[in-house]
Amino acid sequence: MNIDLLKRLCETPGVPGREERVRDLISKEIKGLFDEVKTDAMGNLICKRSARGKGKAKGERATRVLLLCHMDQIGFYVRDVDAKGFIRVVAAGGFDTRNLFSRRMTLVTDSGDIPCVMNPGGRPVHIASEADKNKIPEVKELLVDTGLPADQVKKRVKIGDYCVYSDPFIELGEKAASPAMDNRIACWLGIEAVREIERKKTAHACEIYVAFTTQEEVGLRGAKTSSHIVDCDIGIGIDVTLSCDVPGVPEDERVTEQGKGVGLHVMDSSFIADYKLIDDMEKTAKKARIPHQRTILARGGQDGAAAQQTGRGARAVGVVVGTRYIHTTCEMIHKKDLIAARDLLATWVPGL
Repeated sequence: MNIDLLKRLCETPGVPGREERVRDLISKEIKGLFDEVKTDAMGNLICKRSARGKGKAKGERATRVLLLCHMDQIGFYVRDVDAKGFIRVVAAGGFDTRNLFSRRMTLVTDSGDIPCVMNPGGRPVHIASEADKNKIPEVKELLVDTGLPADQVKKRVKIGDYCVYSDPFIELGEKAASPAMDNRIACWLGIEAVREIERKKTAHACEIYVAFTTQEEVGLRGAKTSSHIVDCDIGIGIDVTLSCDVPGVPEDERVTEQGKGVGLHVMDSSFIADYKLIDDMEKTAKKARIPHQRTILARGGQDGAAAQQTGRGARAVGVVVGTRYIHTTCEMIHKKDLIAARDLLATWVPGL
């Protein structure tokens, strides 16, 4: 598998509304895979691959299949720089603030990336009261510290700059961990599934669209506009999902189990998949001996919902990769599950 591409995707910063660096990386990577590539007003990168080898009768519209792969990761926008050079932020996406103590960060500015750290304000452990130690801070209490003199910070940093976790991508045996697996996993799949179709010269009567979308973490925003532009017949939301197969979580709440294959996403709080698509996808997986598991997420949403509900509507389904420790610095996936997702998409989509 192309682990180098996944590493580069995960280590490229891009929060909701500032996905341009991720989009630039993808634009270079996909050369030759698509017949048309364009960027819409929301910043979505919309890529079209026309039918290959077989097609509809003359005058009949080809089925349009849209893979939705959001580019943004959770992060923070700068909202204030105080007189001493400490930076206050606002969250762009969902955070559990228990995970935000003593974090190494990258602050993205017009003058370049600045290494920094994030900590809550207040007394450190040596002088903290018991009440201090038990308090979980809110995002508004967090401080970003660049270590630079205040005048340099004020000169280089402005409201609207952003910061993300700076932890590196690492491989751990059959697994890999990194910030931004949510959802650079999908970006990887949007590229590598089509690359697999191209490599095998697989014929397909459908038109395959891949939309690398913006602002999913704050409301599926880019997927709404790109789905409207494509006017797809079938929408496939590609994303991570929970893998709570760890101590402390009841077995019936695990959602997925790592190493058991790609997730066929039945429903979450944003949409319910077309059951016939789920059944057909499962038949394909069984025939091709691709490991798979059905998934339901009690809370949360993904881009497939936007395809389903945009314009005249579309049949929609989710393809997901089980991920431990979502929305932290160490989002962990099993490589076997990622490969299974790629193989399923490369096998099933051309037959639509």
